[in-house]
Amino acid sequence: MSDLAELQRRAAERAAARAGGTDRLRGHLVCDGLVRIFKTEGVEVVALQGLDLVVDRGELLAVVGASGSGKSTMLNILSGLDVPTAGIARVAGFDLLTMNAKRRLRYRRKIVGFVWQQTARNLLPYLTAKENVELPMTLSGGKSRDRAMNLLEMVGVAHCADRRPDQMSGGEQQRTAVAVAVANDPEVLFADEPTGELDEATASDVFGALRTINAELGVTIVVVTHDHAVADQVRRTVAIRDGRTASEVRRSARTGADGAEEIVSQEYAVLDRAGRMQLPAGFVDSLALRDRVKLTLESDHVQVRPGDE
Repeated sequence: MSDLAELQRRAAERAAARAGGTDRLRGHLVCDGLVRIFKTEGVEVVALQGLDLVVDRGELLAVVGASGSGKSTMLNILSGLDVPTAGIARVAGFDLLTMNAKRRLRYRRKIVGFVWQQTARNLLPYLTAKENVELPMTLSGGKSRDRAMNLLEMVGVAHCADRRPDQMSGGEQQRTAVAVAVANDPEVLFADEPTGELDEATASDVFGALRTINAELGVTIVVVTHDHAVADQVRRTVAIRDGRTASEVRRSARTGADGAEEIVSQEYAVLDRAGRMQLPAGFVDSLALRDRVKLTLESDHVQVRPGDE
């Protein structure tokens, strides 16, 4: 796990270099009271109910949540594929609520990269791995064979440079997709269940590629996943429940009594600006909390007890 701390340190250094100093690192991605309402045949579905989230520049963040929790809706908004109904959504200085079509196109081409869960959706089947990586650069007015090969080598699939997708394994396709997503040197990379169709060993290789890109390029990365083995490999994991951020797990490195470096995890409930928070589902079930609870303010903490005591 000490490797994780080293990768995080390198990512912070690269991010600071990209930003122009450590004083510009915070708030690369900001959601404040984010709301998304879908209307279907007169019925309104509230997918996001005031979601709050701040991601620092150069951070590698995992977002977890059950199906229907709103995590994919959030990702589609932040990647410029969808428009929020209300609230604030800002990435790298771009206001996603008020962007016109021209700025939205530039945003998707230059500022963000995206990796889909379905391997076939990420690559053109008639191009080789190298040609797939070169394509975004060609469309933006430049082309660099050296950069394409460097990126393929960085994610560990340089040996696939002249292979088409049907000649690669699923893991090799996803690692190539990561290289494609950062071909134009975006500031932020979004990945929607990038390991969802892969076995555990192959998923570990793909996530390793994401960590390498984060460390070597300083790209801010947000990964939506249901795979807790993947979520355990990042400094911060944010859980979304019912369209709101519910809790965070933060991991930090420390030196143990035996002198060895270890990773310490701490879970937090997220408190919004109105003072609301969601208790972890396990806590609610364990104490059979229902309808209302009793709160007692102590000198340094708040007690929460079943309301029927």
